[in-house]
Amino acid sequence: MSSAVKWIVLVVAVVAALVVVELLRRLLRSRRVNGRFSLAGPIVERCTWPGFATAGLVAFETVYVPGMSGRSFEGPVEQTVAVLLIISSTWLIIQAAYAVTDVVLERLGHVEGDRNRRARRIRTQITLVRRAAAAVIILIALGAIMFTFPAVRALGAGLIASAGIAGVVVGIAAQSTLGNLIAGLQLVFSDAIRLDDVVVVDDEWGRIEELTLTYVVLRLWDERRLILPVSYFTNTPFENWTRHGSRVIGHVTFSVDWAVPVAELRAELYRALREHPLWDQKDWTLQVTGVQPNGLVELRALMSASDAPSVWDLKCDMREHMVDYIRRNHPESLPRVRVEDVPEPRRIVGTRGVRVDSGGRGA
Repeated sequence: MSSAVKWIVLVVAVVAALVVVELLRRLLRSRRVNGRFSLAGPIVERCTWPGFATAGLVAFETVYVPGMSGRSFEGPVEQTVAVLLIISSTWLIIQAAYAVTDVVLERLGHVEGDRNRRARRIRTQITLVRRAAAAVIILIALGAIMFTFPAVRALGAGLIASAGIAGVVVGIAAQSTLGNLIAGLQLVFSDAIRLDDVVVVDDEWGRIEELTLTYVVLRLWDERRLILPVSYFTNTPFENWTRHGSRVIGHVTFSVDWAVPVAELRAELYRALREHPLWDQKDWTLQVTGVQPNGLVELRALMSASDAPSVWDLKCDMREHMVDYIRRNHPESLPRVRVEDVPEPRRIVGTRGVRVDSGGRGA
């Protein structure tokens, strides 16, 4: 077989492999398959391009005959194809694993009620485990790429012999990074924090938005992001409001005048909560919690909801409702500052000395 015919066969094999992948992609995107097979969408979304690359390289590696590129290019071509095949295969494996776990994470993200806590725990563990697995796969692929080079393969025995010393040096140099990795695994499998947990860190209230092996992203109530190292949560005390459940109790405070009818406001709060869909029908109260230095009375309303987003919306709605109710029905209870004009005592000078007339009249 001539060299030209060999190249034609090689090109046809590569094109055929790409066509097979394209047909498989179209099949997975069809309504019949995509509607019944929940994994079809994530596989198409994540594995299309690595699938094309791996299929083409596998076809090239299978059909390619040594000597087709000439003796001078024989070694570099085989070396390049081997490296690219390792990279594309690693890419495909990682994307396929992410596609499978995406389906599980999406289902767990819609779990509410009493099972929400367990679902968030599983989501957190799956997210970190798949990242750790991806890192391990990439390290194995890098090792496989290095051993495709003859010079590196010849140094294999020496590298293995010095692995202990190198491990000590790397461990000392990356002590902080390794500490964060270990802390991340400790947090995940000890169930100290989970995705969507409501936590208070340095007087900042927020939810765990992202949890990796090295850092934690906390989404604050005003949409800011607070990024902290994982080791912070193992070395510093913090509050976790959803440690034993997703249900959260929220509170709203009001500053009103002394003329406020507390019993009537308590009845109105209960009526509004019963009609609100976010209240879980469990905890509520309205109490006088103190008198402020400026003379206003402080009221605190407590209410519970199934999770942190619900309790936030419930608090905002109840605050708005009670403010409007007090304004319309009890305007005398609105916050006000009283100023009383008290006459100053007069000083009366007589023969016997100075007298102070507190009543403001002469003696």
